[in-house]
Parts: sequence; structure tokens; C-alpha cells
Amino acid sequence: MTINERADKAVELKLHGGYNCSQAVTAALADQTDLTEEQLKQVSAGFCAGMGNLEATCGAIIGAGMIAGLKTQGKDTLPIARQIQETFRDRCGAIKCKDLKTITDGKPLCPCEECVRNAVLIYGEIMGLEA
Repeated sequence: MTINERADKAVELKLHGGYNCSQAVTAALADQTDLTEEQLKQVSAGFCAGMGNLEATCGAIIGAGMIAGLKTQGKDTLPIARQIQETFRDRCGAIKCKDLKTITDGKPLCPCEECVRNAVLIYGEIMGLEA
């Protein structure tokens, strides 16, 4: 599965699958880990609406960081997580859910479906996955 297909899957799970942003990202990237989609869905369940409904760090970013940690087995994950966050901020305009959902000109800075799409794409770019 290409990274673009994974990104499409994340959007579909978010919009129509009953997944939160973090769950959609982790499930779409499940093949990068030894865990099942269901296990990842459970692990990432509390990381929505900005780090547990606190309007803080976007759950999509957290999901991508979780997968990076599993993929690297926790070795040298911090620079990858930082790069995910910085690239996401550059692409989406913010990393906090509250800021991403701020309505400007009648629309949010970055809607949830675009947050999950970008988190998956950024993970793939950083980790060298096929586009």
C-alpha cells in the first residue's frame, strides 16, 4: 500500500469509520508495526480533540509519533517525532487542535480530515515510504 493510499484510508476511517484523528492515523499505518489495527485503535483512543480533549497537540500528530516509536523500537525516535511536528506545523499552520480548528473566513485552519491526511503523508515522507 502506498503512502497516498494509507492517507486516503486514514481520511475514510476518520470521516466514516468512527475513528478519532489519532486512531485513524495509527490504523492507516498499522502495517508499520507488529500490532493489529484493533490494538492500535485501543492504544490511541484517548488522544483525540487535542491530547485527550484538552485542545492541545493534534491527535493525528500523536498517532504518527506513536507509529514512529513502534517502527524505531524507541531508538532515536525523538528527532523523527520533532520532524513530524515541525513539518506538520509548516504544512497545516499549527500543531494544537484548538488552533487548527480556529474558524477564519468561515472555515477551520485545517479540518480534521486534512490533519489525518497530512500526518500520514508526513510520516511516509520522513520514513521513506513509497508515494
